[in-house]
Amino acid sequence: MAVFYYKAMNSSRVTVEGTVTADTARQAREDLRDMGLSVRELLLQRSSSGRRWWPFSAGRVGAASNEQTTIAIGELATLLGAGITLLQSLETVALQQKDPIRTILNLVHDKIKNGSSLADALAEHPATFDQLTVSMVKVGEATGTLDAVLSQLADFKARSLQLKDRVISALAYPAFLSVVMVGVTAFLMTVVLPNLLDNLVSMGRQLPLPTRVVKCVSDFLVSYGWMVMLAGVLVLLGGMLVLQTDRGKWGWHRFVMSLPVIGAMSQKQTLSKVALILSTLLKSGLVFDRAAEITASATPNPIFREALLKARDEVGAGGEMGAAFSKRTVFPPVMVQVIRVGQESGQLESMLDRLAVDYDRQVETSSARLASLIEPILILMLALVVGVIMAAVILPILEAGNVV
Repeated sequence: MAVFYYKAMNSSRVTVEGTVTADTARQAREDLRDMGLSVRELLLQRSSSGRRWWPFSAGRVGAASNEQTTIAIGELATLLGAGITLLQSLETVALQQKDPIRTILNLVHDKIKNGSSLADALAEHPATFDQLTVSMVKVGEATGTLDAVLSQLADFKARSLQLKDRVISALAYPAFLSVVMVGVTAFLMTVVLPNLLDNLVSMGRQLPLPTRVVKCVSDFLVSYGWMVMLAGVLVLLGGMLVLQTDRGKWGWHRFVMSLPVIGAMSQKQTLSKVALILSTLLKSGLVFDRAAEITASATPNPIFREALLKARDEVGAGGEMGAAFSKRTVFPPVMVQVIRVGQESGQLESMLDRLAVDYDRQVETSSARLASLIEPILILMLALVVGVIMAAVILPILEAGNVV
């Protein structure tokens, strides 16, 4: 099976382009004609061996972004809810999308056309469709509620993206200020300051202490700045390698959770995700044991992951759900109480969903407050650095004027 890139003209005489999967180019042209398209150009994009040809770069089909995946799942749920067949829905959604999700949907379409289930077809693209998606689709297919399950999944992914975007937006300006501060400092210390200080030194006078200190730092950066950059890159790469190990992940997440403000925000963000995933899976019809296992696999924090798996094991052995969560210190009393009351009242899914919304609001508020606190601090730090550098240059000039 191969993927072909095409340019064609539809019945309205409008040029369209996209991809289609077929065994041969002849079959691809026939399929496009059946769709009412007049083919103008057809190029092999990806062969069964996974190679791509011009105009696309070599390699396998890349993973689709979270935004692309969320939009595709939402559109698929809408079409299925309108009574359109799965194959027709996949074709329609693929035509409206761009690569790589378009190519992936075409491959999924062909797998289903050859007798595979939607869950199994999605499972062949784990970089795009995670275990949560595959498991929920499998439940939807088994219960005949695929459109409702996909709608719940799209809502979950959309809410997760919204929370992530809000946090990133709140912290984007402080991050920009940090980069500007480092860049301005490096420019002043390595380009502007050396020329000014050389002129002061040529006067033959004793430089003030602040000027001598700043000059030493400037000379060091000019002479060994490349070593500082290299060391920074090596430390960054080393940190990334350490974070790939289980012990490194544990240490990093434990360190982040111990920070004063960021730790609480990170913990609430993880709790929101855990509550939302559990709620979504339970609504789709999964039992708690399986839902907790999938939630743990979708949680990047290994501390919460282990706590979830231990709670699952205890509940599976006949324990009470609230007691199992209360034994894990990472779950706050509010969440434990919600789980206990929700289980007793039979409204666990809706209560977990409300808890997730509440944590989302708290994370949004905390990130906004953190950004509003960091911004003036960074501005003051930048002003202080520039002020020290300017003072180091002006002091010897003023002393020289007093002597005269």
